[in-house]
Amino acid sequence: MSMRCLLVDDSVRFLEAARTLLERDGVVVVGVATTGAEALERAAELAPDVALVDLDLDGESGLDLARLLAERVPAVIIVSTHSKEDFQELVAASPARGFVPKSTLSARAIRDVLGNEGTTAPT
Repeated sequence: MSMRCLLVDDSVRFLEAARTLLERDGVVVVGVATTGAEALERAAELAPDVALVDLDLDGESGLDLARLLAERVPAVIIVSTHSKEDFQELVAASPARGFVPKSTLSARAIRDVLGNEGTTAPT
């Protein structure tokens, strides 16, 4: 019943904090990546249920990466320190399932975006 998650962010500090927070919430963080290329490799290797992708990956576009990851991962969610309103149209036009502000990141926020599908994944 646990959700397998890949975290993609250029901040190692955020990756560590998010992993700790999500694992405490019962999410299995199967891997982390700091670049788009690394994220695509990890997605192929680890077969996560969901990928959380930072909007801005040190010059790389998280939205562009979301398009590539959506072919390999059942669900992609954009995360950012920016407000949802600033990027709502871009996220809606992308294959990402939704957006979660980094400040409210939690297992519940992820499940809310996924419509609770994440809770029914087989173990």
